[in-house]
Amino acid sequence: MIRRAKKEDIEGINKLLMQVEEIHRKIRPDIFKKDAKKYTDKELEEIINSEDTPIFVYIDERQILGYAFCIFETVKDDVLLKDRKTLYIDDLCVDESMRGKHIGNMLYEHVLDFAKKSGCYNVTLNVWNGNDSAEGFYKKMGMVPQKTYMEKIL
Repeated sequence: MIRRAKKEDIEGINKLLMQVEEIHRKIRPDIFKKDAKKYTDKELEEIINSEDTPIFVYIDERQILGYAFCIFETVKDDVLLKDRKTLYIDDLCVDESMRGKHIGNMLYEHVLDFAKKSGCYNVTLNVWNGNDSAEGFYKKMGMVPQKTYMEKIL
């Protein structure tokens, strides 16, 4: 049910990307454009084909019901920080009609298992303030804040 994304998955991924963008736009209409898509189809194909940016999809026999976009981040020979490999979850989405059916849990656990097998020290992500359901989900999955990104609108 969960596998790496393929080029043929782009249409289903796009449907979910638009759902995420709508959530973000409702939370921050001052930042997010209406009906804007995060990636072009060409960019999605490049992401899918890169080993550094794995995308996992939850799929039933007919359609993609969820995804997790991930990015490997590496710190090496930094003056201040210890060397480490991190898997950053750039985006995790479950189709709005399927939320509450544990698809997000399965995707998240799949990402954790993949990160462990890939030699990662940790898994990280960002949650927009106001996206209370996402924040609650990640806390329920055992994630804790690492740092807080703050702003002052001028």
